[in-house]
Amino acid sequence: MNESKRHYAFLAYLVPVLGWLYVLLFQKKDKFAAYHVKQSIMLTIMALAVPVVWGAVAWTLTWIPLAGAIIAAALFALVILTYIFLAAVWVVGMAYALQAKAKPLPVVGGWAERISIGGQSTRQ
Repeated sequence: MNESKRHYAFLAYLVPVLGWLYVLLFQKKDKFAAYHVKQSIMLTIMALAVPVVWGAVAWTLTWIPLAGAIIAAALFALVILTYIFLAAVWVVGMAYALQAKAKPLPVVGGWAERISIGGQSTRQ
C-alpha cells in the first residue's frame, strides 16, 4: 500500500469535513481513502444524530409530570456513553487507516458500507 494513500485515509478522520472534501475532490479514484471517508462520515452523522434523538425523546418525556423530566435527564447519560464509544471508534478508524486496513468499524461500519460515493460503491 502506498504511504500517501494511508495518509489520505487518515486525513478523513483527522480533519472530518475538510479531509472528506480533499479526498473526494482530489483523490476520488483512491478506493481505500474513499472507504475511510465513508466510515468517517458515518461517525459524524452518528455524533450529530445522538443529541437530536435524545432531545426529541427528552422533550416528549417532559410532558409526563415530574417523572418525565427526571427520566429525560437520566437518559443524558446514554448520550455521554455514546460519545465515549464514538471517540473510541474514531481512534480505531484512524489506526485502521494508518495500518492500511479496510476493516469496517464496530457498529457504524456496516452502515457506512451502504453509502455510495460518486455513483459507485467503494466496497472492497
